[in-house]
Amino acid sequence: MAATVFTVAVSLLKIPWLTLGAVALALLVFWFFRDPERITPTGERLILSPADGRVVGITESDEPRFLKDRAIQVSVFLSPLNVHVNRIPCSGRIREVAYRPGKFLSAQRDRASLENEQNAILLETGAGEKIVFVQIAGFLARRIVCWIKPGDPVKQGVRFGMIRFGSRMDLYLPLSTRLRVKAGDRVKGGLSVIGELS
Repeated sequence: MAATVFTVAVSLLKIPWLTLGAVALALLVFWFFRDPERITPTGERLILSPADGRVVGITESDEPRFLKDRAIQVSVFLSPLNVHVNRIPCSGRIREVAYRPGKFLSAQRDRASLENEQNAILLETGAGEKIVFVQIAGFLARRIVCWIKPGDPVKQGVRFGMIRFGSRMDLYLPLSTRLRVKAGDRVKGGLSVIGELS
């Protein structure tokens, strides 16, 4: 809306190059905020990617907020060109949501998982497995949006928030998870299967 108002206001100045620039900026904003409909794969044991982007790391690490134990960490980097709407990786119930302010380092760096502004979410599946997914702001991202709260029942593939501009999403999965991705893979939120709970 703001981009449209700005473009109209600039066009009233009747300066062609300025109007063209405003139109290009408005198109970029609309492109960034696109939210395509997606048909989610079904399977209560499947873990779907919560975000579009590229898998930049798969490691075994500690999850200190909620699990306080070792887990498989899968990190997905979202460039400014990716869809930035985030989706629920598997069905269950939200147990905790914890926002933490922080820095705005490049989201591709490993330190971003520890130091950047972030919003961590603990989900418990119907079978009792616990999964953590973390929205992490990047160098350009200055706002994390999350529409879910503790106690909410959630369904796999449903939208739950977004991170504005370049950012990162970390998933912490049980060590027994059978992964279906590797570092470098491109994934789509609510479509790509990250792994399967054993």
